[in-house]
Amino acid sequence: MAREENKMVLHGMWASLFTERVELALKVKGIEYEFVEEDLTNKSEALLRYNPVHKKAPVLVHNGKPIAESLVIIEYIDETWKEGPRLLPQDPHERAKVRFWASFLHQQLFEAIFSVLKTDGKAQERAVKEVHEKLKVLEEGINGNYAGGSPFINGDNVGLLDIVVCSILGAHKTQEEVLGVKFLDHEKYPRVTSWLKALTELPLVKEAMRPHEKLVGVLQLKRARALKSATA
Repeated sequence: MAREENKMVLHGMWASLFTERVELALKVKGIEYEFVEEDLTNKSEALLRYNPVHKKAPVLVHNGKPIAESLVIIEYIDETWKEGPRLLPQDPHERAKVRFWASFLHQQLFEAIFSVLKTDGKAQERAVKEVHEKLKVLEEGINGNYAGGSPFINGDNVGLLDIVVCSILGAHKTQEEVLGVKFLDHEKYPRVTSWLKALTELPLVKEAMRPHEKLVGVLQLKRARALKSATA
């Protein structure tokens, strides 16, 4: 149990990929924490108090002080707990590259996949095409920036970029099952698929991944709501 003077509480939602990435970062660092499950349809008073701007999870509360937004939280964890594996490289240029690609994954690839979830017909076809365009950019980015084939920071050390790609693409089979489209193809994206396969086979990552069947149900519900809202 974490000591009272170094208390860590994570307010999150189990099905949230943003919560998943923070949990994975905490596990990589070996940090003990208390998890508070939030119902985003009935947000707790604590969540609204800790994150009054976005009113969303995850929020990490460290000794009573809240930190919001998953990528900000992960950098905070890395800067505060310098012992153990580093989540970002020490070299400023390498660190900037990691931040750039994490932002690309977070803002562009995730948004493209989410567009597939909330559309159908021709609109969904356009969204699927955009996902493949983003995956192609990522594949070329790995080839151009990481000669070893994947952006592991130090050998087998899981870092920020690994965590972000796991959170977005780790459940690609669930996404493909619900949406009826295939995103990842080893022939098209050999570096991306090899990188993801290596990551998802790590015991630490397996432990953090959400159960496939439960995620299928959540995604089906989200898709149904999104499509209903679009036609309302």
